[in-house]
Amino acid sequence: MSAPLVTGAAEPATDRTVVGENLSLPLFRTLSGVLAGHPYLKVVVDREEDTWHVLDTGAHPFHVNYVATRVLGMDLAALDEDLDAFNASVYTDPGRRFLLGVLSLHSEQDPEGRERLFLVLETTEADTMHGELLTFFYEFVRARVDSRLPLLLKPANHGQEEELSAISEQRVPRILSHELFGSRERTPLNPGEATGRLRFFRTHQEYAAAEAGLGWSDIVAMPCLPDDVPRVAGFVNTAPITPLSHTNVLASGWGIPNAIVRDLEQLVEKGGLDGAWVRYRVGEDVISLQPLDHEPDLRAPAWHQQRIRLEPPLLEDAPVLSLHRLRSADRDRYGTKAANLGELHHVLDSRTADLTSFYGRPRPPREDLYGHLAARLGVSRPSAEQLRARAADFVAGAVSAPEGVGVPFALQQRFLASSPVLQQAIGKLKLALELDATDVLDSLCLHLQHLIRHTPVPEAVTRQIDHAFPATAVSRGRLVVRSSSNAEDLPGFSAAGVYDSVTTVQGTGQLLDALRQVWASLVSPRSVRLRHQVGISLDDTYMGVIIQEYAPAVLGGVLVTCNPTRREDFRNVYLNCSPGSPEQVVEGSVLPQQYLYNTVEGGGRTVALGSWGEPLSAATRARLADLSLTGRLLQSHFSGADVDKPLDIEWLMTEQGNFRLVQIRPYAL
Repeated sequence: MSAPLVTGAAEPATDRTVVGENLSLPLFRTLSGVLAGHPYLKVVVDREEDTWHVLDTGAHPFHVNYVATRVLGMDLAALDEDLDAFNASVYTDPGRRFLLGVLSLHSEQDPEGRERLFLVLETTEADTMHGELLTFFYEFVRARVDSRLPLLLKPANHGQEEELSAISEQRVPRILSHELFGSRERTPLNPGEATGRLRFFRTHQEYAAAEAGLGWSDIVAMPCLPDDVPRVAGFVNTAPITPLSHTNVLASGWGIPNAIVRDLEQLVEKGGLDGAWVRYRVGEDVISLQPLDHEPDLRAPAWHQQRIRLEPPLLEDAPVLSLHRLRSADRDRYGTKAANLGELHHVLDSRTADLTSFYGRPRPPREDLYGHLAARLGVSRPSAEQLRARAADFVAGAVSAPEGVGVPFALQQRFLASSPVLQQAIGKLKLALELDATDVLDSLCLHLQHLIRHTPVPEAVTRQIDHAFPATAVSRGRLVVRSSSNAEDLPGFSAAGVYDSVTTVQGTGQLLDALRQVWASLVSPRSVRLRHQVGISLDDTYMGVIIQEYAPAVLGGVLVTCNPTRREDFRNVYLNCSPGSPEQVVEGSVLPQQYLYNTVEGGGRTVALGSWGEPLSAATRARLADLSLTGRLLQSHFSGADVDKPLDIEWLMTEQGNFRLVQIRPYAL
């Protein structure tokens, strides 16, 4: 509901903006637009003139343009030349003349089941109003709005929450963002459109009974979709989940719509939608399921005929190497995940990488955002070289990379070649894939997985692992064994949650078992079917492995360096967290806390408290703001030439309060 800090196009001739008048509900409806499904309009309080402006939404998409051109008499060219300074004068100056905000209209059911309307007042997310200004702003607007409409102030960021904590709620009634939106009926997760047959399952037992019959034209709806859901036309969740769950990462990677529709059962019962053909749309402002009056003439989607070709991996004898010694170019031998962790070590140790290029990209009307980055890093008017050095120091001080080793593709191949029985089983699976004999795939895959898990690891392979990861390290504590395949995180193919990781490994015996489990996950029925659908040959598919030292965590989670539900938002990164390991977030075993952090002007806001009853402390949330900025800076390096391409980062906070990044990969878009 925040107003963007950008300028816009020329204003239309019709303008119904009112100045100095009280706001009635009919006038609100006349002037308002719709954002995120709710009517809203913009207001400007002029403290110097002791009046306010209620803006016609259609005529004035941006507060700043209105204040500059209509109140101060500037032209847009002059505003654009000095936009950052002007924004500071209206959003961060403690003695500012203008207070800018948004009024939105909401409804709730009273105890008798009647609809109750109420208004919510908020500022933009980057606004730094102190408590006195927030109180003045609320009371000024309250005095000019229809007294029959309750008015609540919604703090736009954690700083405003802290400022309001010292002010009586009787004086300034308020509602927090997660309270306002946490129980809403419909929430977009991944935008898109699909035409298909709605398949509604109330329980996992119902889903399991029908899973084998699901096809590419189905739209699957249920309380919480399983991670191994097949590729279909769309997802609908009837219970809350996070945008960073495995299933939504799959939806994003597959380019299919996904949303939370909590009232779906009522819609199904009312419209007889289960099994019906529907047109499903998910956007920022609309989520709809429109029934069709006939079965459409659908063509198989492009991915059904897609043929993804992998770059040939390098399979010459490659050693098991410390992650410190790997670089991003080693992805052809160790997989992208292992190579990225090695590259992270290099970035942190060398401090020579340019981590500022995201901020150098023009964001019209700005030439760059270097000034904002300098302010975030606490430096004044630095040279480009000084800014790069400060960014590198900031990241190195904020996070660390895990200690461990990367096991190359070549060792997996040596293991598979060591057993004629394995080779025979692989040959049978390849033949079935060539013949498209999908009816026997599952049994062949399960048999091959069983053989892999129970075939002895050749001594030459164990010696390499022992040499790079000594027995003393294995015996002294718990390890984590992660997959690092060449067949994941590819354009057009997401394998989120498809391959195994083992997080409870202790001792040499368990390490070898975990190694074989990760290798075996490359030929699981699901992974083989998903790759076969897009033409990835089993001959081209390899599995590297990462062995990491385990670090006990008090907090863990995932952040993506974008706003998953609003892709044009270049300011915010999305962060999820819960007690313990990141796996709880992506696996959906708990509903995590969810935050958005602004990596340009600063500030953060709570989206949802998830399974927890209380928010994190202010100190911890401030640390998460630093982590979010770190993720944005790393994006400049790991995304290559396209600095707007977001990252998916798994992280944990140790008992000592330090952040450790345990995985970096491209975020599926």
